[in-house]
Amino acid sequence: MSQVEVAKPLPPSLWAATAEPAIETPPLDDSITVDVAIVGAGYTGLSTALHLSEQGVRVCVIDANEPGWGASGRNGGQVIPGLKYDPDELIRRYGPRDGDALVQMAGGAADTVFDLIARHGIRCNATRAGWIQPTHSHKLLDTLHARARQWELRGAPVELLDRAQVSERLGTDAFVGGWVDRRAGSVQPLSYARGLARAAQAAGAAIHGGTRAASVERGVNGWRIRTAHGPVIEAKQVLLATNGYTDGLWPRLAQSVIAANSFIVATKPLRGGVGATILPGGEVASDSRRLLLYFRKDADGRLLMGGRGPFREPRNAGDWAHLERAAQLMFPQLKGTEYEFRWAGRIAITRNFLPHVHVPAEGVTIALGYNGRGIAMATTLGKHLAAFIAGTTRGLPFPPTSIEPIPLHALQRFYISAGVAWYALLDALS
Repeated sequence: MSQVEVAKPLPPSLWAATAEPAIETPPLDDSITVDVAIVGAGYTGLSTALHLSEQGVRVCVIDANEPGWGASGRNGGQVIPGLKYDPDELIRRYGPRDGDALVQMAGGAADTVFDLIARHGIRCNATRAGWIQPTHSHKLLDTLHARARQWELRGAPVELLDRAQVSERLGTDAFVGGWVDRRAGSVQPLSYARGLARAAQAAGAAIHGGTRAASVERGVNGWRIRTAHGPVIEAKQVLLATNGYTDGLWPRLAQSVIAANSFIVATKPLRGGVGATILPGGEVASDSRRLLLYFRKDADGRLLMGGRGPFREPRNAGDWAHLERAAQLMFPQLKGTEYEFRWAGRIAITRNFLPHVHVPAEGVTIALGYNGRGIAMATTLGKHLAAFIAGTTRGLPFPPTSIEPIPLHALQRFYISAGVAWYALLDALS
């Protein structure tokens, strides 16, 4: 057998430092035959593997690195239901029947996460105090309140917030109002990913890190995945779940999304009065800007501030300076506070800002493109993918579409730079 590719450790970050210990996921050491082979051990792949294994399906999950190494271990930990589009818009796009089903699925996405955490005893600092979406713009406040009312009509526990209420809940006077959705919460994201992996293993799934998929081709009884270090996986069905770290494994797939970096900084734990003034109720928050900022406090009292950053991989602490400035402007009481961690991870952005599901060949399913809301949506979609792959349901919440590369995808660095400049201008004008 050829030399096994060794998994790269997670880059230094808060999540690697404070997460639950890594689990044993040794590289695949021999060829195997399973019912379903999954490429990608993030939330999508792990949730699908867990739900399939609970149905008695033989599942193997492989990842070039380790469970949670990509965006699933490097995000801001916010568990937010819903999608970019409001319920009424989803129904307009998909029709009354399919649109309403999609609204129900998206609205219950956070429930899926917290139900799994409770059922499997996942230790990931889970809290459920709600999500606040504030706005700095009087022009956008009516839009946010209309969004809240649409969810309220569908039974969601939401509340409209005026300037004083937002200021009290967030600890800043930077916003003019907003709304709160109590279905939302937060997790330590790498611990959650590792907890899903442990639960999937306990249900019978085989998970192998350090195992890069080199090719996917037709096999004798379905599909064959050749790994970079030698062993082969024979499977009746294959799921590709690589999201922002998608490579050339399947034709044109990587060109169908923009893999953009999301940057996060974390202060040292805030002690005394300063910590008590910021998000005293424990909610998570992300604002209404096109180039949004998202923030929360973790279990140790650190303030996390996240947002967009350079397309390239970060080089030095200066690549996060814009987030530290944003935190200082939003929370003047942070003056003199030191930052303990800085990290980044790639999210997958689609052209229509909705997750994409593809079935490019019989027995091959692909799911990716969570546009920054991957914890709740990827976990929930994994449950539906498992039912679809196992044959217990014929449909999916997102109708499968053909793989459509983004025009001039090779210029995605230009897309992102131009988009950042344009959206910054629109945010300023609003």
